[in-house]
Amino acid sequence: MTDRVIEMRGITKTFPGVRALSDVSFDVRAGEVQALVGENGAGKSTLIKILSGVYRADEGEVRLRGETVHFSHPVESLRAGIAVIYQEFSLLPERSVAQNLFLGREPRGRFGLIDTGRMRAETRKVLDLFAIGGRIDPDRIVGTLDVATQQMVEIAKAVSHEARVIVMDEPTAALNDAECEELFATVDRLRERGAAIIYITHRMREITRLADRVTVLKDGEVAARFDGAPDPDAIVHAMVGRDIDDFYAPPARADEIGEPVLIVTGGGNASLRDIDLTVRAGEIVGLSGIQGAGRVALAMALFGQEPFERGEITLNGARSTFRSPRAAIAAGIGLLPGDRKSEGLVLMQSVRDNGMLTPRAFSSLWSSHRRTAAADIGRIDDLLDRMEIRAASYDQEIRALSGGNQQKAIVARWLSMRPKVLIFIEPTRGIDVNAKAGIYHLMRDLAREGAGIVMISSDLPEVIGAADRILVMQEGRIVAEFGRGASEQDIMHAATADMENAA
Repeated sequence: MTDRVIEMRGITKTFPGVRALSDVSFDVRAGEVQALVGENGAGKSTLIKILSGVYRADEGEVRLRGETVHFSHPVESLRAGIAVIYQEFSLLPERSVAQNLFLGREPRGRFGLIDTGRMRAETRKVLDLFAIGGRIDPDRIVGTLDVATQQMVEIAKAVSHEARVIVMDEPTAALNDAECEELFATVDRLRERGAAIIYITHRMREITRLADRVTVLKDGEVAARFDGAPDPDAIVHAMVGRDIDDFYAPPARADEIGEPVLIVTGGGNASLRDIDLTVRAGEIVGLSGIQGAGRVALAMALFGQEPFERGEITLNGARSTFRSPRAAIAAGIGLLPGDRKSEGLVLMQSVRDNGMLTPRAFSSLWSSHRRTAAADIGRIDDLLDRMEIRAASYDQEIRALSGGNQQKAIVARWLSMRPKVLIFIEPTRGIDVNAKAGIYHLMRDLAREGAGIVMISSDLPEVIGAADRILVMQEGRIVAEFGRGASEQDIMHAATADMENAA
């Protein structure tokens, strides 16, 4: 492959007080997947925004098929055949798939009216290129589709623009393993069609699965380039300067695991049945399974959001009933949601205010007494310091922080409650490799202080690397248990065994 579709040469970009990119050169060829990786803040987003016309470079040039181009708006880059698919979907949820694909460029018929039949037919042609073609009606309202299918519609939208360069920014962040495989197959099809794909991800297995070449950015500069899919450890070294084996904290020793803090016997509701679960002080219990297996439903039941309708719960030796999140919080159970931005944070408020959103922990929320308020502020600031949160100030709006620092702020909030059990749902979704390591070690530290940790993750290597025990769920039941060191094959077999037998 010698056909360079995109060449970025000597790109430099400076914002007030910060040099985001310094003399970065980057290219992508027709029919290849070029992985662009680096920590949050490494310069990946800035480079892509220059490519797509959001920013203008201070120095350097962008060449498209050998011709120098200057994009002053994303519409110009899209018309030139460059499509960017961001983590945050650009689809309109109240409109149909066809309307989304042809938004602003609807085919016209007689008297200038929109030719809906032609638009529907053209949409079908595009969808038939992908695995979703046979199961999605062009008239289907996008908001009724699951996240994985919406992701595919985003890709189809890019293809409908006849894009020859497709940028995918963390496309699997909200997908489970089966959906990821479907996405990978779609990427393979695009590559076979000659598309040049820039693939941004923090997940090492995606790089080794898809990438023809890898470019690593660090502090706004190119730290390394790799031809082919290199060993993940080499990529991690280039990004953060440490081995991948150091990511996961050492497992709990036998003497660090204490008595059960949470026991569920025969738990069930509309989504769960016959749940027998024990979580001990000092251990991390991972929940694995395909989407819809019941992992999140179990978390919601433990947290009182969708309570158990039958069975028995014992917390710290006392029989308990959690009919609401408020009751679960009062009893000592905390939960970090999978979507921290929409479910765990108030983005326009400060880091400190977000840390104090659990009202029973802070008396100043109920009192205007100045001394009480000062004591509470000091206490949350100490907890935020302990989390080593990187922020200009705790008065800074939390939306300006990286994903890893936002996650730590939620942990600080729960630490104020001295929780007996902490439930993490997708704890490292959308955060970079170095921040992931910090979260893994933080979970281990919390366990060593006596908390029982329940971790739910769609990233199977993450579950295997971080958990002391792994429980596999299928159709609302716990169907298998594995110790540390279980293989991906064993876990996936347990998660799909009944389905394989039925097939």
